[in-house]
Amino acid sequence: MTESTAHVIVGGGLAGAKAAETLRTEGYQGPLVLIGEETERPYERPPLSKGYLQGKEDREKIYVHPEEWYREHDVELRLGTAVTAIDPAAHRLTLSDGNSLDYAKLLLTTGASPRRLPVPGADLTGVHYLRTVQQSDQLRELFGSAQRLVVVGAGWIGLEVTAAARAAGVAVTVLEVLELPLLRVLGREVAQVFADLHRAHDVDLRFGVKVEAIEGDNGTVTGVRLADGTVIPADAVLIGIGAAPNTQLAEAAGLEVSDGILTNESLRSSNADIFAAGDVARAQHPLFGQAIRVEHWANALNQPQTAAKAMLGQEVAFDRVPYFYTDQYELGMEYLGYVEPDGYDKVVFRGDVKSLEFVAFWLKDGRVLAGMNVNIWDVTDPIRELIVSKRAVDPARLADTNVPLGEV
Repeated sequence: MTESTAHVIVGGGLAGAKAAETLRTEGYQGPLVLIGEETERPYERPPLSKGYLQGKEDREKIYVHPEEWYREHDVELRLGTAVTAIDPAAHRLTLSDGNSLDYAKLLLTTGASPRRLPVPGADLTGVHYLRTVQQSDQLRELFGSAQRLVVVGAGWIGLEVTAAARAAGVAVTVLEVLELPLLRVLGREVAQVFADLHRAHDVDLRFGVKVEAIEGDNGTVTGVRLADGTVIPADAVLIGIGAAPNTQLAEAAGLEVSDGILTNESLRSSNADIFAAGDVARAQHPLFGQAIRVEHWANALNQPQTAAKAMLGQEVAFDRVPYFYTDQYELGMEYLGYVEPDGYDKVVFRGDVKSLEFVAFWLKDGRVLAGMNVNIWDVTDPIRELIVSKRAVDPARLADTNVPLGEV
């Protein structure tokens, strides 16, 4: 093996940028290389389906750091470059330009990619996915010309794009194979809130349907055909059926992979010198006693800080409670916790659901697993305490707005 002192980060998004930042702030002064497949410097993805997509945020605000930050902190940015292979024994990367790069420690922040819809017509002009800023730009332009958008998939991306499209005056039909939006994430009780919200904004929601094909004329989308033969006219189609972690490099290198790169609590993979963070990492979580993978902004923001410290030999563990947020129409919400599908036995509502000012709690055996505050702010700390403490609570007191959350 060729000895190298370089720490290398593969993945040029938020997670990679925050890892580079942490390595420098923690005192690492050696060579530091950040490799990204996109030609854009690292940026945050939530605005792509929220404020930036709606034209409320300038492009410059999506970037993690100013352009000069990388030069000032001696971070070598290699953009528009892919890593094609990892040789753990030699501590060497093979790059798409034919060069190789040796590393001492390696961090994989390769993220996730949108799942493709495997039906005829999915490659027609007018079929869109949303992961990159260029794709968000395409949707912004589309909102100025399209009259009818069909969204396949009622997950977070699908619903946020739907809200943005409706704000721009575009008619939207949402197609979902399950009975409600976000059903696997929120469960039936809270998923109904989002169904009611979008119907109130004149979205045509169609549940329990299957897309058979995307139809077109002269290579351009004209509609979506369902399994029952129904054809829904469309000027454009957005596919939002989830994302798959980009584990191909790790798997080919012999790392342990299972719906993500498996890591311990400090984000170290099955190879002592290779770490993973962000969407691609399935990390052992000390609070939940199992390995979990979370595809949300807060994970990409915070996990790399733990991974970078571990790369420097510090004894650390990533134990933050998972967090995410969304903004759709007049609904703003924050969610804390982790609940597997059907992993709860009770939902407790606190506040007024109809007026969209409430907190929902998911409980199992009387203990709070997660909480979601809707248009009620500054309550994440007591919600977090309820989750972390794992203490049994009285559902009646939890629902009583006269009882402060800190006293439940």
